[in-house]
Amino acid sequence: MNEVLLRSLTPSVLAVLVRRGADFAAAEDAVQDALIEALRVWPADPPRDAKGWLVTVAWRRFLDATRADTARRRREDLTGEEPAPGPAPAVDDTLQLYFLCAHPSLTPSSAVALTLRAVGGLTTRQIAQAYLVPEATMAQRISRAKRTVSGVRLDQPGDVATVLRVLYLVFNEGYSGDVDLAAEAIRLTRQLAAAIDHPEAAGLLALMLLHHARRAARTAPDGSLVPLAEQDRGRWDTASIAEGVEILQAALARDQLGEFQAQAAIAALHADAPTAEETDWVQIVEWYDELTRLTDSPVVRLNRAVAVGEADGPRAGLAALAALNDASLPRHAAVAAYLHERDGDLATAARLYAEAAHKAPNLAERDHLTRQAARLNARRCR
Repeated sequence: MNEVLLRSLTPSVLAVLVRRGADFAAAEDAVQDALIEALRVWPADPPRDAKGWLVTVAWRRFLDATRADTARRRREDLTGEEPAPGPAPAVDDTLQLYFLCAHPSLTPSSAVALTLRAVGGLTTRQIAQAYLVPEATMAQRISRAKRTVSGVRLDQPGDVATVLRVLYLVFNEGYSGDVDLAAEAIRLTRQLAAAIDHPEAAGLLALMLLHHARRAARTAPDGSLVPLAEQDRGRWDTASIAEGVEILQAALARDQLGEFQAQAAIAALHADAPTAEETDWVQIVEWYDELTRLTDSPVVRLNRAVAVGEADGPRAGLAALAALNDASLPRHAAVAAYLHERDGDLATAARLYAEAAHKAPNLAERDHLTRQAARLNARRCR
């Protein structure tokens, strides 16, 4: 039994059912039933057309459920639409499902959770762990999202901006999490950028390529995090960097700047520096100014404080951080610790590293910050 094959076919089968009139929640339930049946039947009797088999079984399961809940006329209409047996067309419907899951009526966090569950194939428990919330909380969030989009058809998708946001968040989840969704997010963003004339789609693709190019250098052999300044730049993927820069330059030339293009420009400046010491921090601050203007995001302002600290010194960075006046921001304590360390205040930096470790969103980051605190405490005791 090839469970990888089953997982890869799930989005296409789900899309077929939705196109044929099934609401999203019922279609997903039917597909899950078909997958369970496949796990039972296929080892002894594998089908010649796996996708066609799954479509037929899932559709029948959907009809069975519908017959229990709907009037006779509706039952007969749906029965008449049952797909004919035989090979199903080999079409990648995943991007269409992203548009469905990214319906504007959903919040970005709900859209990502629904996409991870329905399209990415993650369990509710895995998604809950990624969001650091109880499994029951995530199950409720996904259920509410399903109910919201249950009446939406594939000819009523979400808008491009919402899809780009979901792809960006899915990429970030894959980039930093245990489940590798980054490559799939890049593949889908590449499809989207080729299908529509949208500078932000190109900007997002460039951003993903530039970040993904550094992935091999982000962790040590023991799995510990390697900060950007300490990474072996010889392990960066130069082909992906070159492609990302080329795509970004073409997007910027259109003079329709958006947040993903600005983020990609910052990533390109990091990728262009032969060493950490040669990074053009002044220009990075300027791009963060543009990004702040576009988004007015506290997280962007937090990252800008780091860049200011590099360009103008740690005191300037701390002043920019103080202007945020929001210590509850994710990684605020880690940024403050770094700037205080650069300013020579090791005691404060060690305390803040320990505080940041306590709030870290994943084990790798927690371990890294704990080691930073221990390193400074050891230096202070010498």
